[in-house]
Amino acid sequence: MEEVVGDNASPVTPLAKWRNDFSRAFQYYLDRSAPHITRRWLGTLAAAAVYVLRVYYVQGFYVVSYGLGIYILNLLIGFMSPKVDPELEALDGTSLPTKDSDEFRPFIRRLPEFKCWYAITKAFCVAFLMTFFSVFDVPVFWPILFFYWVFLFILTMKRQITHMIKYRYVPFNIGKQVRALFSFNKFLKCHHLLLPLCILKIVCNDCPFL
Repeated sequence: MEEVVGDNASPVTPLAKWRNDFSRAFQYYLDRSAPHITRRWLGTLAAAAVYVLRVYYVQGFYVVSYGLGIYILNLLIGFMSPKVDPELEALDGTSLPTKDSDEFRPFIRRLPEFKCWYAITKAFCVAFLMTFFSVFDVPVFWPILFFYWVFLFILTMKRQITHMIKYRYVPFNIGKQVRALFSFNKFLKCHHLLLPLCILKIVCNDCPFL
């Protein structure tokens, strides 16, 4: 039987090829920016400043700013929350260390720092583009939205801090050395006379508390 050769496979259009090339290049530079935490957040601050200046210049788009603030607040909560709820960990017997003698384990976030940064930066860029479309400029009395957002921020942070105090965790990987330093400071409060001896041991890298 004669084999029929057809052009069933449609060739890749130039637009699709350009989109794939752009996506790969964007992902490449995005991955390269991962170790540069300070530079990434400085860029985000620059984007936030540009957005604030844009809103101040046009004197509008307050609803967009309010939605942006709520979105960033949700990202902040995910950034400060542990990946696994401590209440569930307590039921399983694998809760976070709460005593100085417990084994140190790093804090694992529900929302990693890189994803949080990327989401916030993208949110500022999208909000900035929305300020060029008058359909999003809903007239509203902006002080009401501002004070309501401040109220939500205080209420949310209070609940988050209460949760942190209850389960005794800090949403930062400050390391075992800093954790040991806190234990060492508590030790000094009860043993003031041993301060010179402990300082000597620290210098000799033989302090049992580090």
